[in-house]
Amino acid sequence: MSRRRPPDAERVTVVLPYMPPDVVDTALRMLAEAIVAAELAVAGQPCVAAVMDFGFMGGSMGAVVGEKLVRACDRAVDRGVPLLVVAASGGARMQEGILSLMQMPRTIIAVDEVKEAGLPYIVLLTDPTTGGVSASFAMLGDVAISEPGAIIGFAGKRVIEDTIREKLPEGFQRAEYLLEHGMVDMVVSRAEMQASLARLIGLLRGKPATPSAEDAA
Repeated sequence: MSRRRPPDAERVTVVLPYMPPDVVDTALRMLAEAIVAAELAVAGQPCVAAVMDFGFMGGSMGAVVGEKLVRACDRAVDRGVPLLVVAASGGARMQEGILSLMQMPRTIIAVDEVKEAGLPYIVLLTDPTTGGVSASFAMLGDVAISEPGAIIGFAGKRVIEDTIREKLPEGFQRAEYLLEHGMVDMVVSRAEMQASLARLIGLLRGKPATPSAEDAA
């Protein structure tokens, strides 16, 4: 059978009301922003975690993301526990202009306060972690962990190649390349991530995770 279309199909136009990207993302993903922060325990190891979601406006960092990260740092200091940040971002949220760029020094200062309190700061770099996020708090971890194959960097590979007019090495900005060149400390698969984080937090706190706790992870 031949496929049939209404005779006026070419002239059918659906007009939807404009909705800002953050409104669309909130409706689709039930998230209020690109980051969620909470107190939790990883296989019994307490910490404060701030987790970014690339699905909300590309995980971009605006004023609210910066504020939530600053508050997560404050809570870690108040509770005397490590700070764990899971980064996934395309960078600063350009829709917010200079306010988004102001979050870079704000978050750096907040992370420094965690370190000055003698508390571990662990960053888990997921795919992708780029732009103003990688240029601020995401690359300041005491330990930097990455998922396999994650893209980590500031500008994109094509932009860099166009700027320097040279071909970049194979695998440039991938997690394995950064591990090879000392930019990250570990590349860990998601299946092993919880146990690895529990061991790491325990070691940095001076309270190693027990085998039973790791098995439960």
